[in-house]
Amino acid sequence: MVKSLLNTVNKMFSHEDLGRLLLRLLVGGLMLFHGLHKLIGGIDGIAGMLVAKGLPGFIAYGVLIGEVLCPILIILGVLTRPSALVLAFTMVVAWLLVGIGKTGALDATGAWAIESIVYFFIAALVIAFIGAGRYSVAPAWK
Repeated sequence: MVKSLLNTVNKMFSHEDLGRLLLRLLVGGLMLFHGLHKLIGGIDGIAGMLVAKGLPGFIAYGVLIGEVLCPILIILGVLTRPSALVLAFTMVVAWLLVGIGKTGALDATGAWAIESIVYFFIAALVIAFIGAGRYSVAPAWK
């Protein structure tokens, strides 16, 4: 009986392409909110952090690629793997700029202080490894 139930559940949820779509929508959609915030509010804060570390402030415009363009491409399933790798790299930069000192810390609610950075980094790597799947706007450009 348990085996039959497990087989039924496995059949019901054996839709890898739908899982890929849901993952792309989640990761791309949530990251897009971060990017839109910077697109609307400006990137002055990021530019200031870069300048404080001795880097040119114009590099901050890269965040618009990593947090706006790439999430849109991931959602659509266009150039998914390279876009996911750029997103993962963006999270490494975010960690180096704002998270490196918090790597061993917890936030006020007891969560890992850099968990959102790590979540986006790992999820972007997963998308890079598994690709867009069947449900994408441009399957040939996965």
